[in-house]
Amino acid sequence: MTAPLALTPAMADALAQWLQGQSAARDRSAHTIAAYRDDVIAFLGFLGGYHAQGATPASLADLGQADMRAFAAAERGRGLSARSLARRLSAVRSFLRWMSDRHGYDLSAALSMRGPRYQRSLPRPLAVAQARELLDHARQHHDTPWIAARDAAVLTLLYGCGLRISEGLSLCGRDWPLRDVLTIRGKGGRERRVPVLPVARDAIETYLRLCPYTLTPDEALFRGARGGPLRPGVLEGAMARMRQSLGLPPTATPHALRHSFATHLLSAGGDLRTIQELLGHASLSTTQVYTDVDDVRLLEVYRRAHPRA
Repeated sequence: MTAPLALTPAMADALAQWLQGQSAARDRSAHTIAAYRDDVIAFLGFLGGYHAQGATPASLADLGQADMRAFAAAERGRGLSARSLARRLSAVRSFLRWMSDRHGYDLSAALSMRGPRYQRSLPRPLAVAQARELLDHARQHHDTPWIAARDAAVLTLLYGCGLRISEGLSLCGRDWPLRDVLTIRGKGGRERRVPVLPVARDAIETYLRLCPYTLTPDEALFRGARGGPLRPGVLEGAMARMRQSLGLPPTATPHALRHSFATHLLSAGGDLRTIQELLGHASLSTTQVYTDVDDVRLLEVYRRAHPRA
């Protein structure tokens, strides 16, 4: 098979228009749009090498299942996981469906190609006692008191509000003092409102009292050691050192606190719709994965505790 060929101008233009529609009409995030672009370019590049000529809008009319299967085999052959391939094929089918509607092609054969099945990994939340122990330890894990207070404040905020690390670190000086309800702009530009627990507000207040840098409206609320915005990698490194000290598993990351937030709410009787809104999930199916986590934990307790298990 020859090397993949570059996109033709007509195909590059079609791809750009499709991506623009995805971004505008479906409110996809910039990260998602970039992933879609990579997925479709990989497919079109494969077709160029497979057929020894650059794919054009007209040439897509002849696509069939054999082409899709060959692409899937090639991607698995170069080491792409089943989950990544399923996502890639989903983006490709979406693009082909758009091309089919636009040009009147019958691509039903190609579109009928299903992605590979894979075992969806479950979130790995901390137990309630582990989350409490972690937040207590964070207040004293660093020799510099204001840095320890900063890390404790961020982690308390992530766990108390169910925030992504990027959302927590995006807060600016103008957001302080935090109100009872915080407006967060998450993935895809979706806004949501989350309650702020007094313990999170108190932790941030303690950090700001010790922080040597002046809080200004346009600068980051959480600062790095040299005064710039706190980077996610710094917090992740601190979390890694803390989990080693506490004997927590490698899955105990800052993002695991968001999983813990959702799982603990569900265990305490929270309903899925409310948890979906608090997490900012576009689809309820994304939130439903936490019910599987709850079932797994229930079975673990049963097997451990029941005398005949």
